[in-house]
Amino acid sequence: MPYEELLHRIAPCGLDCGKCIAFADGQVRKAAQELISLLGENFHTYAERFAAHTPVFTEYAAFRRLLDHLANGECRGCRSGSCLFQACRVQHCVREHEVDYCFQCDAFPCATTELPPRLEKLWRENNTLMSTIDIEEFARRIENRPRYP
Repeated sequence: MPYEELLHRIAPCGLDCGKCIAFADGQVRKAAQELISLLGENFHTYAERFAAHTPVFTEYAAFRRLLDHLANGECRGCRSGSCLFQACRVQHCVREHEVDYCFQCDAFPCATTELPPRLEKLWRENNTLMSTIDIEEFARRIENRPRYP
């Protein structure tokens, strides 16, 4: 995968934006759009009928609202300044230090992320791993890892 594409998909913290539920170019958005297409616009009428035999279909309207939301991912990633996690300092810090990823900074690991403990742990682990292997290999290793483990 070309480096520019990796920059678009892998955030400076090492999270895979491509799997984020809000990412405009992400897998979740594409899957939601495909499911909407597969079901068709009139599936709600079928869901009403199916509900008589399979009660879970009574929840179709709520499911469809969620599906529509997922199909409209609008985040362009923190590199474009639109990270959904506004408290994260990483997106600003990498710009200030003129690096693509935190591990490329002489100050890594630092205490300026302002991430909650779980995300800070992932940030540190991801960037430590990226520092020992190249970005392409890192992307390959996380390719099948769920975004929300």
